Amino acid sequence: MDIGNRQPHLSYRLSMPLFNSILSRILPLLPKWAARPFASPYVAGTTSSSALKVVQRLNAAGFSATLDILGEHVESSAEARRVRDAYLELYELIYDQGLDCNISLKLTHLGLGLSGSPAKENLLDLAGKARERDNFLRIDMENSDYTDETIALYRECRKLHESTGMVLQARLRRTLADIEELCEPGFNCRICKGIYPEPEELSFTLANEIRENFSLAVRAILSKGGYAAIATHDIELIDSLERWFMENEISPHRFEFQVLHGVPMAGRLERLLERGYRVRVYVPFGEDWFDYSIRRLRENPRILGYVIKNIFSRRRKAAAQQEVPARRQPDDTVPA
Repeated sequence: MDIGNRQPHLSYRLSMPLFNSILSRILPLLPKWAARPFASPYVAGTTSSSALKVVQRLNAAGFSATLDILGEHVESSAEARRVRDAYLELYELIYDQGLDCNISLKLTHLGLGLSGSPAKENLLDLAGKARERDNFLRIDMENSDYTDETIALYRECRKLHESTGMVLQARLRRTLADIEELCEPGFNCRICKGIYPEPEELSFTLANEIRENFSLAVRAILSKGGYAAIATHDIELIDSLERWFMENEISPHRFEFQVLHGVPMAGRLERLLERGYRVRVYVPFGEDWFDYSIRRLRENPRILGYVIKNIFSRRRKAAAQQEVPARRQPDDTVPA
């Protein structure tokens, strides 16, 4: 009997979301070696070599990419300089390999918040390298404690390298005002919903409010002549924005869609490519993979089911291959 096309039993379908949710809460308690298989869909390994291989595959499939070395809130200026040096090397590797890939970084990873303010010097070093290699630099936004400092450093960076972009969060109430102040020729801004918990006086808390502010932010950037990087997996939001683009004859060269590496989108990304849109995949990597992966798994527990299915599928396939006897190779000396 072929059970491959059978519908899962109702109790199974009802229990899997609960199982995934429980497992996503247990994973942080496991040793890293046990959690690694569940993290692997989201993180492109721990080295630049492994991450660049992922970028190569994405480029071959028609996707652009952006690389991020995982981590934030370094504890010393020396550690911040090591992060800077790793990014400097990444720009060289991207250039040498001719990849369609830029870099996204967090300023606390470069030393923002440390005494002596090493973040500015490190950031400007990277802006100089990006300019030298004709590449782009994206400054990520962190929690609201750093918003003003991040905007100030973004402005400093753009004086040195115009191909610098930033990120604003739809969750924050101030975002539309920030766009009004910042949007000028060459303004390139990623809009995301935002993951940082914020006090209610600073942020929207309801999903529909955040979605609405997201849409308004994208429209504001494009209406003022900027470039919008639309970072979301929200299909409803993507659909509504796509309709607005068509109604207002917005050129696909003025925006791009961005998604996280490893998040399933049921073929939607390929359809966006077919329609002539640029789709960029955020590819994180590095030794600090654990906390990032746990956060992603909590946001999307369904991925646990996919991972478990793939693990057992590979094992069954390997076992089946061992059981099948080797086929006799044709012998050209034996007449037919």
